[in-house]
Amino acid sequence: MLSRLCPLASLCLRWLALLLLTALLAGTSAALFLLTLRLVGQWHAQAPWLLWGLPLAGLWMGWWYHRYAGAAALGNNLLLQQVHQPTQVIPLRMAPMILLTTLVSHLFGASVGREGTAMQMGASMADQVGHKLGFVQQQRPLIIIMGMSGGFAALFGTPIAGAIFAIEVLALGMLRWRALPLALLVAFAADWVCSAWGVVHDYFPAIELPTLGWHWWALLLLPLAFGLVGSLFSRLMLVLTRLWARLSIWPPFKPALAGLILALLAWQLPLSPYLGLGVERIQLAFVQPLPPWDWLAKLATTTWSLAGGFKGGEVTPLFFIGATLGNALAYVTALPLSFVVALGFVAVFAAASNTPLACSVMAAEIFGWHLLPFALLVCYGSYWVSGYVGIYSSQALGRGKYFGSPRSGTLADLANKKNTDK
Repeated sequence: MLSRLCPLASLCLRWLALLLLTALLAGTSAALFLLTLRLVGQWHAQAPWLLWGLPLAGLWMGWWYHRYAGAAALGNNLLLQQVHQPTQVIPLRMAPMILLTTLVSHLFGASVGREGTAMQMGASMADQVGHKLGFVQQQRPLIIIMGMSGGFAALFGTPIAGAIFAIEVLALGMLRWRALPLALLVAFAADWVCSAWGVVHDYFPAIELPTLGWHWWALLLLPLAFGLVGSLFSRLMLVLTRLWARLSIWPPFKPALAGLILALLAWQLPLSPYLGLGVERIQLAFVQPLPPWDWLAKLATTTWSLAGGFKGGEVTPLFFIGATLGNALAYVTALPLSFVVALGFVAVFAAASNTPLACSVMAAEIFGWHLLPFALLVCYGSYWVSGYVGIYSSQALGRGKYFGSPRSGTLADLANKKNTDK
């Protein structure tokens, strides 16, 4: 009896150690990232001339990744690939490389986000810990999911959404519910660790719900607008990435050239509100009218920056795009401004990432649970409207978006097939 209990006790202790260490590392790295990111944002705001350093920053970033990144250069797509088909431990260098390059991108004014950084740090460190603790290859997908969940939850302060996102982003229409309990435990623990370091997440005002009336018809049109814009973002990213790939120059020159063009455009055009994270602009969208082209300007600068090779993420720019698009739509729908902006905040992200459930729960965690029914309606509608595209090319087709039979391949395979057929 004792001989049977000892292996079981050892296994339980290893899982407990993995959970605690993953939460500690994901929460601490997210806190470090958020605190330094705010400092870097302040430096850029005080010295906007740093934008002229964007070409050199791109050159250094491109050279570093070209020379040393290896598989880590795949970013979030590597995480998804290793969940679907675990072959090798995620390189530990992924964490410091994505952290430093994201901070450099923001310091010099590239229009990038931050979620990719947190998820890659959390997943790579969790995978390394799991390897050191002796977990077998078959257990690695769950470990990577735990790291993704902890990183996402700590970054945005949304533990339930973080856990659901980590299991929903893997495949369309198929959620790994068996991974949810451990993902939730890590998400809540990592969020607590991040907060314990003194991190205060971004503040957004209270949301005003609409009163019953004829203007509720607009709720059926919002998913159409948010879904089409989410699809536009994903498709433009795909087109620009392919164009940069076809450019026959030394790879590190590509982000340098992208940075130079962006700096020149920002010198001639009023693009400063659409560079960096843009959190202040998002917060303004909830309380006052903004130019109706804000969402399009942010979409252009972000897709150009990311496709050109600058590191960061897509989520916060998608929040910006959705919030400012919602700001423009609120004045033609007769719905409360903060209500439409909050729905746009999550729905464009839902359409581009194909994670409507996680985005609906995120809306509830950030803005209040009274928004959940509306968020579910608009996020799922946007998700269906956006079609078979997304910002994560290694996302599996799963059961598809429209409740079909299981399908093989990924979004990248589908896009390549369409491109070949043409």
